[in-house]
Amino acid sequence: MLKEFKEFTLRGNVVDMAVGIIIGAAFGKIVTSFVNDILMPPVGLLLGNVDFSNLFINLSGQPYVSLEEAQAAGAATINYGLFINTVLDFVIVAFVIFLFVRQINRMRREEEAPPAEPETKECPYCLSTIPIKATRCPHCTSEL
Repeated sequence: MLKEFKEFTLRGNVVDMAVGIIIGAAFGKIVTSFVNDILMPPVGLLLGNVDFSNLFINLSGQPYVSLEEAQAAGAATINYGLFINTVLDFVIVAFVIFLFVRQINRMRREEEAPPAEPETKECPYCLSTIPIKATRCPHCTSEL
């Protein structure tokens, strides 16, 4: 049983999947940083100095200046600004994966090009190989 498990874990597909998951997690962190640190500040500036990560609806009824203050007090909040950031993360990751899969599919189609037209055929009388456009066999002189 241990030998079978070792064969399973060292298979190419399992190792490839593990590498993909690790790279995907790291890529997700990069996209999250891109959205939170690069994309959202200019968007917030264009929309009137809005900090999306600080947008929330307070359900407790007590006033709080920031999301951190409300969370520190244990207030119930709906954090729709963080949700917007997460949706943007997802859209960017999904778009990049779409582009990646699209490129892989394009490369596969190029590899699976249709076979070239045959240039020769067999003479039905003497079974010799002759050019496809031949009208007479050069070996047995039969008309084709």
